Amino acid sequence: MAVGAFSREPEWAREERTRHKGFRYATPFRNGLHDSGMIQPDWPAALSPPFPMDKQRLIPLIVATALFMENMDSTVIATSLPAIAADIGTSPLTLKLAITSYLLSLAVFIPASGWTADRFGPRLVFASAIGVFMLGSIGCALSQSVTHFVIARIVQGLGGAMMTPVGRLVLLRSIDKRALVNAMAWVTVPALIGPVIGPPLGGFITTYFSWHWIFLINIPIGLLGIFLALKYIDPIKSEDPERFDLYGLVLAGIGLAGIAFGLSVAGLNLLPWTVVAALVGVGSISMTLYVMHARRTGSPVLDFSMLRLPTLRAAIIGGFLFRLGIGALPFLLPLLMQVGFGLSPFQSGLVTFASAVGAMGMKTLAARIIRTFGFRNMMTANALISTVFLAACALFTVNTPLLLIMIILVVGGFFRSLEFTAINTVAYAEVESAQMSRATTLVSVNQQLALSAGVAVGAFSVESTMLLRHATELDATMFPPAFIVVSIISSASAWFFWQMPADAGHEISGRKAVEISSRREAARSAASAAVKTATEETQNARDQRL
Repeated sequence: MAVGAFSREPEWAREERTRHKGFRYATPFRNGLHDSGMIQPDWPAALSPPFPMDKQRLIPLIVATALFMENMDSTVIATSLPAIAADIGTSPLTLKLAITSYLLSLAVFIPASGWTADRFGPRLVFASAIGVFMLGSIGCALSQSVTHFVIARIVQGLGGAMMTPVGRLVLLRSIDKRALVNAMAWVTVPALIGPVIGPPLGGFITTYFSWHWIFLINIPIGLLGIFLALKYIDPIKSEDPERFDLYGLVLAGIGLAGIAFGLSVAGLNLLPWTVVAALVGVGSISMTLYVMHARRTGSPVLDFSMLRLPTLRAAIIGGFLFRLGIGALPFLLPLLMQVGFGLSPFQSGLVTFASAVGAMGMKTLAARIIRTFGFRNMMTANALISTVFLAACALFTVNTPLLLIMIILVVGGFFRSLEFTAINTVAYAEVESAQMSRATTLVSVNQQLALSAGVAVGAFSVESTMLLRHATELDATMFPPAFIVVSIISSASAWFFWQMPADAGHEISGRKAVEISSRREAARSAASAAVKTATEETQNARDQRL
């Protein structure tokens, strides 16, 4: 055989080289070397799989879509209760049990989310949670009685309880910590805009279509979420799942259910204050017993020992106070617009939607702002700025131009969303990968209690104002003290944020890399100056000897 036959390039290799210039090896040969571990994959741009490049954005969008569905659905039925009650033959007051049963289900099942994700894998649990939520949505749409509706809402709460903490866990185990701020910016937005656009969207669907579509609209969103989750989220699973703490779950479930349910009902005027106080009291006793139990077990469902981490402690305590104040806003502002200013639910929703616009505008700037100022400085100052805009709502009157109200809500929504992004990110800065499930469970429980407490504090402030002024009807003058009270509580979070170390979360924000680069430049300059000085001294010594 001629020597030229060996040097002739095969046709398939020529085609591959022509299509991908600069590709050094023939595809089969290079793949064989890669499979044997001799070389690392060095794919050309045209052959690179697109997913790794988009993973930092795709997974946050998948999680954010599911969380948006859960956050919006929890508030969307508020304006549709009269229509639903008339259709199934009951009163709107009785049907408010559907709201409280949903919150009750959330409080009971959230503590079990961490262990469930470790045992069966976050991807499977997250996709299953979306499926359970869809099943509850279908049950709500097909309900013919109050009993059926409440049971369906409990099923929805079970899905929602797993969806939020496990969604965060998926994010934390799939995204590099350096890209976590941008990822959390996407995930934070649903929690802010869901409660805002839920009531007007529910009123719009009920008015122009049918209340059934409030729940049926979740089906295509849920199917898309399940498909994307199973396709793009890695099947990460804990190698050594811990023993399930059933006794702790019962104590924590009773405690959280009593506290969250009692505080939530306080804002709905469903039960007398004595019953509400009894619920909160029983819940507090049960939580005290759980804390005593958690100290004696090695795998508690709520691991309070993690509060020894400074960043997580600040995010839990400071985040609770900040969320408590901000959580009252979706409750107080629509009431002020509708009862105080006489706007319709749809008009009120269009005004309050301005805060969602500000929240959406934040997501592109969050990483840059945090990298520039650092977590501690930014969170401390921004907590105070956010509460100033919250307190500004106390200045709203019937004569205040709607444009000015919307501007204040847009700017306030920006700062509130920035603070939520920072809180949700810095909470996991010092958490090891093996403890991520415990941290997400703790953060989710804290968030749920803070929002419930915000509604209760807002409602208590309004009712106390009416009692002190001997008023029998609710009007716009009863709301300013409530906004001031929740603003003061929210501003107290700044002190806890300031207690974090000065370099808290620098690995996540990228500020550490910037400082290291600056120090290296300074070191280079100092070294150059030292060399120059030494050279000059040597020359001077030589001149003196001469």
